[in-house]
Amino acid sequence: MKYALIAVAIAAFAAPAVAAGKMTDVDYLRANRCKGLATSIEGVVDPAALTSVIKAERRARATYIVDRGEEEFNRARKEAKSQDRKERLTAELTGACQAYLGGATSVAKQGKDVANP
Repeated sequence: MKYALIAVAIAAFAAPAVAAGKMTDVDYLRANRCKGLATSIEGVVDPAALTSVIKAERRARATYIVDRGEEEFNRARKEAKSQDRKERLTAELTGACQAYLGGATSVAKQGKDVANP
């Protein structure tokens, strides 16, 4: 009985990690936005790290999602040129964008950590 409870507990924690093993389309678009911000606001986040995550995830995306990701990238670069938004966008880079630096599995971990601090 004790071993059955342990097995159920392990399965309950492992299932979300397996199911969330890949990035959603929304996460892919957000990662592209973060890359656009990172290329315009230098010294906060390495754009190369985001580029590698996006390249790895691009293969699993429909063409229209990839195109929309490029639009998000360009939109974020334009937005980052505005000096009055620089502080807010830097906070976004150091906050929400950190979830995309370690790949799809860190996105799943980020969501889990927020839900269960």
